[in-house]
Amino acid sequence: MEMEKITVAKSWTERGFSCGSWSDPPGQVWLNYVHDADELLMLVDGEIEVRMDNAVLRPAIGEEIFIPSGTRHTVINIGQQTNRWLYGYRR
Repeated sequence: MEMEKITVAKSWTERGFSCGSWSDPPGQVWLNYVHDADELLMLVDGEIEVRMDNAVLRPAIGEEIFIPSGTRHTVINIGQQTNRWLYGYRR
């Protein structure tokens, strides 16, 4: 994951975003979050569901999701294993 994070972090930094990593156990739910900055999210391993603006997204590994500032969103580990994902906020 370290090499993936380095590659993604370089791209996101060039676009004005930070880059951090996170992992969640099966069934973890981050319910109704709202941030004051635009957010990027990218699944690295496992399965997640992202709900925002009445849409339900199930990104493939490596797929980037853009969450505009002020958007209420929920992230759920829908898989049977611990997932890993990257996130970043516009600076």
